[in-house]
Amino acid sequence: QVQLVESGGGLVQAGGSLRLSCAASGSVFRLNTMGWYRQAPGKQRELVAAITSGGITNYNYADSVKGRFTVSRDNAKKTVYLQMNSLKPEDTAVYYCNAAATLFPGAEYEYDYWGQGTQVTVSS
Repeated sequence: QVQLVESGGGLVQAGGSLRLSCAASGSVFRLNTMGWYRQAPGKQRELVAAITSGGITNYNYADSVKGRFTVSRDNAKKTVYLQMNSLKPEDTAVYYCNAAATLFPGAEYEYDYWGQGTQVTVSS
């Protein structure tokens, strides 16, 4: 099993920055695509940004965050990051880390894991 623990959320003024981290632990052969989703009150969960195991992020950003947010990962640390700059009140949401994992060599399927979420609040 894989556990994902997010950190770095908080309260920030509009125009400010935050950096979210998500560390994976547990027995896993390979972490494949990792990413960040968010859910604002009354809205559906949406993809914010994702990054493949090889570091590819093209076409994996929500239009609303392009140019402001950057996703990255450190495979040795099993950690994915989300650098959020020029934050806006509409970025306020609970941010969830997601990881697709191959649990053992030759596994036919990958499993999907979620973190518990971290609150990001942007004041105007």
